[in-house]
Amino acid sequence: GEEIRTLKGHSASVSAVAVTPDGRKAISACDDRTLKVWDLERGEELRTLKGHSDWVNAVVVTPDGQKTVSASDDQTLKVWDLGKGEVIATFTADGPILCCAIAPDGATIVAGESSGRIHLLRLENAD
Repeated sequence: GEEIRTLKGHSASVSAVAVTPDGRKAISACDDRTLKVWDLERGEELRTLKGHSDWVNAVVVTPDGQKTVSASDDQTLKVWDLGKGEVIATFTADGPILCCAIAPDGATIVAGESSGRIHLLRLENAD
């Protein structure tokens, strides 16, 4: 394949990228403590999500494309409303959270912590 475009805007290493189910947006997680939401059709940054105090290790998007979940070395897992760009829920672990996934139901989140623990979380009002 050939490269279509390069998206620039982060100031450190990008650790993870997720794409919305409709394929129109991407969310990137970075060591600069931010996530960025990108319009893939136009190749433009739509917004920067700020709220983590350390590296962001992972990002996933809910099946409806309305929320994203990020995992960070700051020991938190954050749920973001993509439309508003705001944190709507935070889970704090005992150590850095290195990875996360969302079940097809859009409400069950699984997160892996550096201690070896795996956390199962349920979003309230996930519809």
